[in-house]
Amino acid sequence: MWVEKNNKLNAQFKFKDFKQAFGFMTEVALHVESMNHHPEWSNVWNTVDISLCTHDAGDIVTEKDRKLAKVISGVYKKFE
Repeated sequence: MWVEKNNKLNAQFKFKDFKQAFGFMTEVALHVESMNHHPEWSNVWNTVDISLCTHDAGDIVTEKDRKLAKVISGVYKKFE
Protein backbone atom coordinates (compact mmCIF):
# COMPACT_ATOMS: atom_id res chain seq x y z
CA MET A 1 0.00 0.00 0.00
CA TRP A 2 2.73 2.53 0.99
CA VAL A 3 5.42 3.36 -1.55
CA GLU A 4 8.55 5.32 -0.72
CA LYS A 5 9.48 7.64 -3.57
CA ASN A 6 11.19 11.03 -3.77
CA ASN A 7 11.74 11.16 0.01
CA LYS A 8 8.05 10.60 0.80
CA LEU A 9 5.84 7.71 1.79
CA ASN A 10 2.80 7.76 -0.50
CA ALA A 11 -0.48 5.86 -0.45
CA GLN A 12 -3.87 6.09 -2.08
CA PHE A 13 -7.02 4.94 -0.31
CA LYS A 14 -10.33 4.23 -2.09
CA PHE A 15 -13.76 4.20 -0.48
CA LYS A 16 -17.33 3.53 -1.58
CA ASP A 17 -18.24 7.23 -1.48
CA PHE A 18 -17.28 10.70 -0.26
CA LYS A 19 -18.91 10.23 3.15
CA GLN A 20 -16.77 7.18 3.90
CA ALA A 21 -13.60 8.92 2.63
CA PHE A 22 -14.31 11.94 4.81
CA GLY A 23 -14.99 9.71 7.83
CA PHE A 24 -11.59 8.08 7.29
CA MET A 25 -9.91 11.49 7.12
CA THR A 26 -11.68 12.60 10.28
CA GLU A 27 -10.50 9.57 12.24
CA VAL A 28 -6.96 9.90 10.87
CA ALA A 29 -6.97 13.60 11.84
CA LEU A 30 -7.50 12.68 15.50
CA HIS A 31 -4.47 10.38 15.42
CA VAL A 32 -2.16 12.76 13.59
CA GLU A 33 -3.02 15.60 15.94
CA SER A 34 -2.20 13.49 19.00
CA MET A 35 1.08 12.43 17.34
CA ASN A 36 1.80 16.04 16.27
CA HIS A 37 2.82 14.77 12.85
CA HIS A 38 0.63 15.97 10.00
CA PRO A 39 0.34 14.49 6.50
CA GLU A 40 0.07 16.13 3.13
CA TRP A 41 -3.23 14.84 1.79
CA SER A 42 -5.99 15.44 -0.68
CA ASN A 43 -9.48 14.11 -1.18
CA VAL A 44 -11.47 13.87 -4.40
CA TRP A 45 -14.84 12.18 -3.94
CA ASN A 46 -13.99 8.61 -2.84
CA THR A 47 -10.18 8.81 -3.01
CA VAL A 48 -7.72 10.05 -0.40
CA ASP A 49 -4.06 10.53 -1.37
CA ILE A 50 -1.55 10.82 1.48
CA SER A 51 2.15 11.72 1.48
CA LEU A 52 4.31 11.57 4.57
CA CYS A 53 7.73 13.06 5.28
CA THR A 54 9.32 14.75 8.26
CA HIS A 55 9.82 18.41 7.46
CA ASP A 56 12.01 19.24 10.47
CA ALA A 57 14.37 16.38 9.50
CA GLY A 58 14.98 17.86 6.05
CA ASP A 59 11.89 16.55 4.24
CA ILE A 60 12.89 12.90 4.37
CA VAL A 61 11.12 9.74 5.49
CA THR A 62 11.81 8.97 9.14
CA GLU A 63 10.55 6.53 11.73
CA LYS A 64 7.82 9.06 12.59
CA ASP A 65 6.45 8.66 9.08
CA ARG A 66 6.59 4.87 9.20
CA LYS A 67 4.79 4.86 12.53
CA LEU A 68 2.09 7.20 11.22
CA ALA A 69 1.72 5.09 8.06
CA LYS A 70 0.98 2.06 10.25
CA VAL A 71 -1.63 4.01 12.20
CA ILE A 72 -3.28 5.25 8.99
CA SER A 73 -3.30 1.72 7.54
CA GLY A 74 -4.96 0.49 10.73
CA VAL A 75 -7.67 3.12 10.43
CA TYR A 76 -8.22 2.16 6.78
CA LYS A 77 -8.80 -1.49 7.72
CA LYS A 78 -11.83 -0.38 9.75
CA PHE A 79 -13.35 1.05 6.57
CA GLU A 80 -12.73 -1.91 4.26
